[in-house]
Amino acid sequence: MLLDAVRDKRRKWLTWKNIAPLRTMLEALPEIDTKTEIGDIVTITGEAGEALNLQIYETAMALRPWRKGPFQIFDTFIDSEWNSSLKYNLLSPHFDLHDKKVADVGCNNGYYMFRMLAQKPAQIVGFDPSPLFLTQFDFINHFAKSEIRYELLGIEHLPFYEEKFDTLFCLGVLYHRSDPVGALKSLKKGLHKGGELYLDTFMIDGDEEVALTPAKTYSKIPNIYFIPTVPALRNWCRRAGFSSVEVLKITKTTPDEQRKTEWIEGESLENFLDPHNPDLTIEGYPAPKRVYIRATV
Repeated sequence: MLLDAVRDKRRKWLTWKNIAPLRTMLEALPEIDTKTEIGDIVTITGEAGEALNLQIYETAMALRPWRKGPFQIFDTFIDSEWNSSLKYNLLSPHFDLHDKKVADVGCNNGYYMFRMLAQKPAQIVGFDPSPLFLTQFDFINHFAKSEIRYELLGIEHLPFYEEKFDTLFCLGVLYHRSDPVGALKSLKKGLHKGGELYLDTFMIDGDEEVALTPAKTYSKIPNIYFIPTVPALRNWCRRAGFSSVEVLKITKTTPDEQRKTEWIEGESLENFLDPHNPDLTIEGYPAPKRVYIRATV
């Protein structure tokens, strides 16, 4: 009942004045036979004339900013801010999703979920409260015709969700939560016994069990609360009830992965770093590094 009320309220977000015109553009898209190819670029092909290709391009441009991707929709190449294939390819050797119930928490426009289809999971559910990202997903899925389910819900709803999952992904979300241990507890409650969580988050170097707490912004992002050392992140996971934590990789964010393109509006990594020292953010904090972990219940 609680989630039904939340769903009803959030579906109304699709009628907001900045979202409703986008939904109208989606409704105008014709049904057409397509083929979806899953690779570094999620590619959708089919027979589309000049008029449809223009309609697809104009709709995609109206849906900016595109943070995750890339996608190729007929003649339109959506060169997203993040080359998300790098993150997916880093993680994919570590998991097997075949016949598993999978969820992506903070799924954005669904790029990672489309990639997951190649492993033939039993089910994929995306959780993200953004009506814009849902609309981007619906645009892609209009042509991809997948059975991925998208919920306008967040981490905090996982303990109340109707199902539990074998594998959860939570990529680039934890640092946006003011209570990271509470968020990890919610993720743990969304998993079956023996389930796995794949998570990445900003980190700082160090052997101490501490976290950076930005005063106002980090890389010009206002809603960044805690950036832990790896030992601190391990402690968070253990306090949340995970039985093991394995560090898979530590990487520094580079312009190969995040950069400004015509498909976003605003700034990107090059604007977030100290112009005289790329090892620092514009605020003087250590430049973005990410730690990728697998935590098990």
